[in-house]
Amino acid sequence: MERLHYSIEIKAPKAIVWEKLWSEETYPIWTSSFDEGSRAESDWKEGSKILFIAANGHGMVSVIEENDPYNFMSFKHLGSYKDGEEDLESESVKEWSGAMETYRLEEKDEVTTLFVGVDTLEKGRSFMEKAFPKALETVKSLAESEHSH
Repeated sequence: MERLHYSIEIKAPKAIVWEKLWSEETYPIWTSSFDEGSRAESDWKEGSKILFIAANGHGMVSVIEENDPYNFMSFKHLGSYKDGEEDLESESVKEWSGAMETYRLEEKDEVTTLFVGVDTLEKGRSFMEKAFPKALETVKSLAESEHSH
């Protein structure tokens, strides 16, 4: 597995950027770059389970490894989710189980830099290289449009 890194500068305070990343209203908007109709089910507390589910009902079972509001969020991906069933054991899951995804926000002079790290298998790399920059541009436009009001 390899870790891919992305970052983007957003002209908005990090509290607004954080809200756009993780609110129920805006999470499906920016994650549509990966899969239209994506959603997350969780209480968003550190140590809690989180389900990342696509429109077709399939997705990932993960845990919120760290949640430091407005600063840092990390997810550890544990397995797949399909038709209401969690798979944490199959061989296809074991090749990527334990993959991490991190989001770090740093604010300076009313500009927030969002840093993302995501572990991926070689076969998922080209998809991530296309989808992640597009997703972050959406986060930027959501946050900047709110901040400019």
